[in-house]
Amino acid sequence: MKRKIAVVVQRYGLEINGGAEYHARLIAEMLNRHFSVEVFTTSAFDYVTWAHHYPAVREELNGIPVHRFRVQRSRDPEAFGRIQQRILKEEHILDDELRWLEEEGPLVPGLLRELQRREAEFAYFVFFSYRYYHSYHGIETFRRKVILVPTAEHDQVVHLSLFRDSFNLPAAIVYNSPEERELIQKVSGNAGVPGEVIGVGSEVPDRFDPRTTCARLGIEGSYAIYIGRLDENKGVPELFRFYLRLKSEERIGLKLVLVGKAYVPVPEDPDIIHVGFQENKEKFDLLMGADFLLMPSQFESLSMVAIEAWAVGKPVLANGRTDVLRGQCRRSHAGLWYLDYDEFREAFLVLERNPPLRSGLGRNGMEFYRRNYSWQVIEGKYLDFITRLDGTARP
Repeated sequence: MKRKIAVVVQRYGLEINGGAEYHARLIAEMLNRHFSVEVFTTSAFDYVTWAHHYPAVREELNGIPVHRFRVQRSRDPEAFGRIQQRILKEEHILDDELRWLEEEGPLVPGLLRELQRREAEFAYFVFFSYRYYHSYHGIETFRRKVILVPTAEHDQVVHLSLFRDSFNLPAAIVYNSPEERELIQKVSGNAGVPGEVIGVGSEVPDRFDPRTTCARLGIEGSYAIYIGRLDENKGVPELFRFYLRLKSEERIGLKLVLVGKAYVPVPEDPDIIHVGFQENKEKFDLLMGADFLLMPSQFESLSMVAIEAWAVGKPVLANGRTDVLRGQCRRSHAGLWYLDYDEFREAFLVLERNPPLRSGLGRNGMEFYRRNYSWQVIEGKYLDFITRLDGTARP
């Protein structure tokens, strides 16, 4: 009989094709080939409000039982904003940070009670995203059975005192990048906790049809592409400013295609084409048809979309102020980065006007993906890691 592993994450669904939640689903489905995996999550789809969306029942997705729990209360943006301002800007005590944790949500004590009731069934609990209620209290409760996938970004929250202790409690930590490991070890001093940089692969289709998908969506001509949430933390408003300024200064032939849900206004410009959320196949069709990927994010633990771009041989132009993105570009030799508008301008133009450079960077990216992020590699790393953990589990 296969041993059981629980994957615990704030949101889960086939419609969620980015971020830590998509990461969690891919890892759950990969581990399910070797263990009996069950997922514990919320009934929320929206990560801002945690409003009830999915039925709060057990269902099966791609062969994995998924247990959903209704969030006890939706996030109150005003209350959350006030307590976040206090813990980030003012003197405060630990109780303030714990209140922030509850206000941030998703507040799901029922999920944790169910894990406690069934604790003996599972060899490990794999918790995704350190900064949420379920992970913080789950780590406190199940310490010796917890494998934490923190998905930590270089923001102010990671420095809170409650997380400094929390990072020292799991049985092990799976990091997304060397930069994430360095950040967490710096703020928590947890070098003694077993950990490894593994990351995640992606669902890369076997075939691509960019011509058909572009025609259906009304995309004509050459374009650069952005894939992900259109919001402030992803650097999208700055991307709009830089692109529109570049258009005003230079004759460029590349449109800007945006794939993902918009949380900020999209400028009305004939060369900015927002196609909204796309399924995985269509997303890869659009990526395959692009000249290069734009990655302006301010906060990342690992850019999955950059890995996807390299998987299909596309170069990346990234925000170099983000340590993780700069590190990924350096290690892959498959991307350029910028620190300000002038550098964005020069890098954008050289990628647009130099097809041999794009091809060379793309080849480097494919090799980087093959060596580090193909599912065969990721699967082997996870299985080796769990085997070592079985033999060295801390009391």
